[in-house]
Formats: sequence, C-alpha cells, structure tokens
Amino acid sequence: MSEQQAPAQELSDRALSGRPVAEITLEAVRAGEVGLADLRMHPDTLEHQAVVAQRHGNPQLAANLRRAAELTALPDEEVMAIYEALRPGRSSAAELTALAASLDARGLPRCAALIAEAAVVYARRGLAST
Repeated sequence: MSEQQAPAQELSDRALSGRPVAEITLEAVRAGEVGLADLRMHPDTLEHQAVVAQRHGNPQLAANLRRAAELTALPDEEVMAIYEALRPGRSSAAELTALAASLDARGLPRCAALIAEAAVVYARRGLAST
C-alpha cells in the first residue's frame, strides 16, 4: 500500500460514531446494534477527500467537502433548516447574516462564510425575502 493510500484507508474505515466500518454488518443492523451515526461519514474522511480534490485541481469540490465536514457536527434537522434557509425567497438577508454569525460562533467558519456571501448576493439579485 502506498503512502497516499494508507491515510485514506485508515480514515474511511470508521464511521462518524468512530465505529470501524467492518463492524457495520447486516447482522449488526438486524440486531439493532447500528445507529445513524454509524451510517454517517466522519469529518476526517471528508477532509481527506478535500485534500485529494485540491491536489487534483478541483478547489470547488475541496471547499464543498470541507463545508460538509463542518456540517457533520450539526443534527440532521438543523442541516435541513440551513438548506431551506438558503432557498431563494425563503430568508431575508438579515436572517441569513444572523444564521452565518450563529454558525461562525459555533465553529463552522466555512459554512458561515458561504451563508454570509449568500446574504449579500441574494440581496443584490433580489433573491432574499423581504
């Protein structure tokens, strides 16, 4: 195994819960031993994928993967609320700015920056609610 492959293998071998992927089996599911966190991607895996994307000339994908890594810290309901808030006409620029500040204060600076940028662009293009 090459040096580049080893970190990816180690990172992809665990779920968000920290559980080794090899332990996530059909038998474990049937026994009720597998939870949602066992089925979600670990932020370290997403960061590794971002590094690979960056190395291969895809900075936009790398940025998206890094934002996704930040979002793993939030409950699913909050992630869906963020997506809903970003739909054109659903939030005012002030609401998006407040959301960005909240995310930044909770340690999600990349997501916060994207939403703050969206607030400005939505206001300029008439996509924000009034």
